[in-house]
Amino acid sequence: MSEQPKKPLPFVANFAAGAIAGVSEILTFYPLDVVKTRMQLSTEKSQGFVGTFRNIVKEEGAGRLYRGLVPPLLLEAPKRAVKFAANDFWGKTYLDLSGEKKMTQQLSILTGCSAGATESFVVVPFELVKIRLQDKNSTYAGPIDVVKQIIKKEGILGMYNGMESTFWRHIWWNGGYFGCIFQVRAMLPEAKTQQGTLFNNFISGAVGGFVGTMINTPFDVVKSRIQSAPRIPGVAPKYDWTYPSLAIIAREEGVGALYKGFVPKVLRLAPGGGVLLLVVEFTLGIFRQALGPPYI
Repeated sequence: MSEQPKKPLPFVANFAAGAIAGVSEILTFYPLDVVKTRMQLSTEKSQGFVGTFRNIVKEEGAGRLYRGLVPPLLLEAPKRAVKFAANDFWGKTYLDLSGEKKMTQQLSILTGCSAGATESFVVVPFELVKIRLQDKNSTYAGPIDVVKQIIKKEGILGMYNGMESTFWRHIWWNGGYFGCIFQVRAMLPEAKTQQGTLFNNFISGAVGGFVGTMINTPFDVVKSRIQSAPRIPGVAPKYDWTYPSLAIIAREEGVGALYKGFVPKVLRLAPGGGVLLLVVEFTLGIFRQALGPPYI
């Protein structure tokens, strides 16, 4: 009797695995995100990762490293869930459209970019609130105060300030992340044990996180600049559309400024990408065992 192929896990399993993984990652690495944002918003000569970290603790207290934690924490569950569920959906869709039986690297990159585009629509309001709270000059009382003031001064659509830049940031990161995961997994020795599988997942996720960060950091810098500045009616913002803003930063501050915050960002997203994939695959494995055949 021929072996029956494994049945894909239901949407709720991918949703839950992505949510659990996202919360695990952000609780571990959040202070690095605060340092990254501070470095990106500064138009002065960079103090570097260590200098920025030290100044935040010295001048504002260690608690400031968790300023703005609530919005991303609330966001991580739906964000990561949408990321992996969308990646699963687009992967199956592109396989059907292409006629391929197995995922190729080209399809993996296309799938990742499509998942990133899908994810970007969910994250913008949360990212906006987080950036406003992480800014050194922030005077907001908390997340609710940010939302109230944005809606009052900029209207409900003000909550989607930075939508276009977020769209590009997520497309490029997800394309690099999922594309690398596919390639690195293919290069690693086949795992013979569960521990070996988890190790391979961590390595491929970490490499994917590093490459995704290399590609998308300039877009992240622009997004932070766009979202940090409140919109004033009748006044054209300095940073508005993504690609013109990239040119402005490169011209005024040098090309290197497009990689401000790279060190804390990669310190978070390289191992964070590994942790993310590790937890996702581990959680999906638990679901497969619980559901039994034909999911195993």
